[in-house]
Amino acid sequence: MNRFLFCLLGLSLCLFTACAPPATPGDASRFPSKNLTVICPWAAGGGTDRVSRFFADQLEKALGKPAVVTNRTGGGGAVGHSAGSTARPDGHTILMGTFELSTMHWMGISQLTYADYEPLLQVNADPAALIVRQDSPWKDVKDLVAAITAAPGQLKMSGTATGGAWDLARAGFQLAAGLKVKDVLWVPTDGSAPSLVELLGGHLDIVCCSLPEAASQIESGQLRALAVMAGERVAGFDAVPTVKEAGIDWEAVGWRGLLLPKSTPPSIVEKLRSTLQEITQSESYLEFMDGNRFGVEVKLGEAFREFLEEQDAQWQKVIEAAGYAKS
Repeated sequence: MNRFLFCLLGLSLCLFTACAPPATPGDASRFPSKNLTVICPWAAGGGTDRVSRFFADQLEKALGKPAVVTNRTGGGGAVGHSAGSTARPDGHTILMGTFELSTMHWMGISQLTYADYEPLLQVNADPAALIVRQDSPWKDVKDLVAAITAAPGQLKMSGTATGGAWDLARAGFQLAAGLKVKDVLWVPTDGSAPSLVELLGGHLDIVCCSLPEAASQIESGQLRALAVMAGERVAGFDAVPTVKEAGIDWEAVGWRGLLLPKSTPPSIVEKLRSTLQEITQSESYLEFMDGNRFGVEVKLGEAFREFLEEQDAQWQKVIEAAGYAKS
């Protein structure tokens, strides 16, 4: 008899399981169902890596599933961005996209564009700035433009590799100022840190990078920022004027934002977007950004998509004018 009841109970459980609604890939009520991965296209320890790890930690706390950062480096950002676009579109893999997504395809590095992703939200933007030594004879950006005009091809500038974010930023600035891209000699380096060392050593005349990257040297009085390529002055660097104040209509920002693979179910997109929006409205986010001197810029969903579309068009013109475009 006991054996009969045991079998009957087992049959009932099987029938109950069979009748229970199965979990579907687009079922936001059961998301996440496994660990989350945030893909960072850049090396561990850098700014994008730090931002990625902050958001992974916050997502883990908010959604109750482990979230890890995977650094997929190489190809000038192409490897990581590609991994983000081809990941399974179930919401469990999120890409920390960067400025290079707006430029790679114009330069023949990758065919990826913003249209290959579902944008969640922009989390950061740091405008480019023009930085010189404290003993530089140029007191403002007008002085710098005059010096370049007087001696085209003589001044040396750096901040990153050829065709990198800050190279393109200065190229656009020069074009907007009525100069030619080749009027300044761009010296490729591995990034802003070695460029600033070269500037301090007298091997460069100017560095183009973000203000946070040069904050310690600016605050110590070793370096001076002539201008920032933003629509308005940057919080925390209120003494630094914009290039627009000198009559040069140009803006250039290095941005970071979270994206999902195309075809991710809308309900999961909205759940992640809502969760991430709450994170960017938290004190933890503001304290993290302020502590790292990262610029706060949050654009959600469609606003982020429109920004990416504008960036794509802006950098196409600069890349073609600078001679970096490849079909």
